[in-house]
Amino acid sequence: MARYYDTIVIGGGLVGSAIAYGLARDGLRAALIDEGDVAYRASRGNFGLVWVQSKGDGAPHYQRWTRRSADQWPALAAELLERTGIPVGHERPGGLHLCLGDAELEARRAMMERMRLQSGNFGFEYRMLDRHELAEMLPGLGPAVIGASWTPYDGHANSLKLLHALHKGFAENGGRHIPNTTIADASAAPADFRIAAGEGEIGAPKVVLAAGLGNARLAPLFGLSAPVRPQRGQIIVTERAQHVLPMPTTTVRQTIEGGIMLGDSQEDVGFDTSQKPAVMQMIARRAVLSFPWLRELQVMRAWAALRVMPPDGLQIYDQSERCPGAFSANCHSGVTLAGAHANLFAPMVAAGALDPALDLFSAKRFRVPAPA
Repeated sequence: MARYYDTIVIGGGLVGSAIAYGLARDGLRAALIDEGDVAYRASRGNFGLVWVQSKGDGAPHYQRWTRRSADQWPALAAELLERTGIPVGHERPGGLHLCLGDAELEARRAMMERMRLQSGNFGFEYRMLDRHELAEMLPGLGPAVIGASWTPYDGHANSLKLLHALHKGFAENGGRHIPNTTIADASAAPADFRIAAGEGEIGAPKVVLAAGLGNARLAPLFGLSAPVRPQRGQIIVTERAQHVLPMPTTTVRQTIEGGIMLGDSQEDVGFDTSQKPAVMQMIARRAVLSFPWLRELQVMRAWAALRVMPPDGLQIYDQSERCPGAFSANCHSGVTLAGAHANLFAPMVAAGALDPALDLFSAKRFRVPAPA
């Protein structure tokens, strides 16, 4: 016999786990279907930033949603620690984007000012820092760095501990985790969803698709569209070092444990997760130009992972018109947006409708009208 829940969440990465955690915490009977280690698992391979300052140029609704999520993060981190005993390492000291050369600095200055103007009454606080100010903040700054942008909204966290805490918190709130399961079959009707989940069929009046790159295949089954593609990013991690970096930058950050993460690349190579020495060299070169002392540290690990990338880089949030009760969440910022997904998006799903403020994130924006 089928087992019934209030909501089924498909996808056990950071996006799905944050939504499932929020649903279970708020009293819903929720099932979380997790494909397991055969999935591409962007949640395991990301840089760990809770980042705001570069999100939303030309799309102020993206800036607002990202800021709202970053504002939710301190409470979410404290709540997860209290409920699960797992510290997720969240810090919010502000963040920097370092500029190497005049061209980079002027381009960054122009972008930050555009975003301030686009933000309207919502506001967008930033500063452009010169080399003298930066050198006082960042020990061992390289001579190639001539300036940076700064905002107070940025921070970072331990994404692996976050994923662990969300899974543990979900289970302790009565959620049912269904691991190592790939969706074999599903039927969808308004407020009636049946999913073959390995050991048998489960059902619910609501379903949330949060399966990352897998949403492209699953979405049409539920009357939704998720035109996402993979984008590869590569990361290098050094040995642990004395704590010297007081805040993260877009390409170099020091973890609470002391290791230094170097990134990031943006490569359109399909589903290829192999590492490329030329890209690693590019990442290392920029890092050493920023902080020459990094060349003295040993590299401990390096990897490549795939981002979930919509065509315009913005999230896709949707609810199905053909099958009311079906929702989808697609994005490449699972760490940054964990606060919004747990504390804002999950209550919308529980209520049965997305806030109209999310209409601008619908996949409808990609529809091209037929010629007259």
